[in-house]
Amino acid sequence: MSTEAENPTADQFEYSLTCPECHSGVMRLQYLTYFTWLNSELITVPNFPSWVCDMCGRREYDTRAVSWLNTLLSPSTGKRTAVRRRNRPPRIDRIQPDP
Repeated sequence: MSTEAENPTADQFEYSLTCPECHSGVMRLQYLTYFTWLNSELITVPNFPSWVCDMCGRREYDTRAVSWLNTLLSPSTGKRTAVRRRNRPPRIDRIQPDP
């Protein structure tokens, strides 16, 4: 019979990141509300993954989550990309010599 202490799940692992500002705290994952401006509108995203120092309170938003959010908020999201076709040079056997 195994216990959770012997076989921890992925949720039980904690990554130890030293705070880059105070150098004594540990950055811990928390889910906060993320605020950003999109043109003249304030966008709020609840439960956004953030790393918060347990000593000084410094916040760093998860870079992967910010990247995904920027992709979602991009004006080109959902639009088809223009396919550029290259012009092929004419085939030599189709070129007719000048008379």
